[in-house]
Amino acid sequence: MDDREQRWMQLMQAALGGDQPAYQRLLREIAPAIRSVVERRLWRMGAPTGESEDVVQETLLAVHLKRHTWRVGDPLGPWLRTIARNKLIDHLRRRGRRVEVPVEDFAEMLAAPEERPGTEAEDVERHLALLPDKQRSVIRSIAVDGASVGETAERMKMAPGAVRVTLHRAFASLSARLKADE
Repeated sequence: MDDREQRWMQLMQAALGGDQPAYQRLLREIAPAIRSVVERRLWRMGAPTGESEDVVQETLLAVHLKRHTWRVGDPLGPWLRTIARNKLIDHLRRRGRRVEVPVEDFAEMLAAPEERPGTEAEDVERHLALLPDKQRSVIRSIAVDGASVGETAERMKMAPGAVRVTLHRAFASLSARLKADE
């Protein structure tokens, strides 16, 4: 456990004991760390990082209201990141934004068609042909050519977040079509 984590734990313990200056210092120290995590996640999702301040404030409020749930002796960082992640998801849902699943979670669908058990390459090609051009191009770029989301975005002149959304929609469509064939 690093020095910062130790300091945060001590400040939180003191705050739970009623030490107001320790609590204020803790909030001043954790706010930039939370902001960094939130901005990074917003950027990865292709959302404007300018929205981070709302999420940071919601997270700090949740920390204040839920501080009694922190278990003394547990590292504070993971507890804070969990709250920040949940507040970010809540924020995106309120805005009507999709909460995206990282491309890495679709590893089995990214495998080359001949490597996937139980699926013939011809079936996959037939289903790919039914996708809209943009979805088909994104899947081919990532799954066949092995390009990253960033490379695909650059090649197709799209934002990385738009590539992820297009990929997610293409996977959902393919999945539904393959299930319908079973």
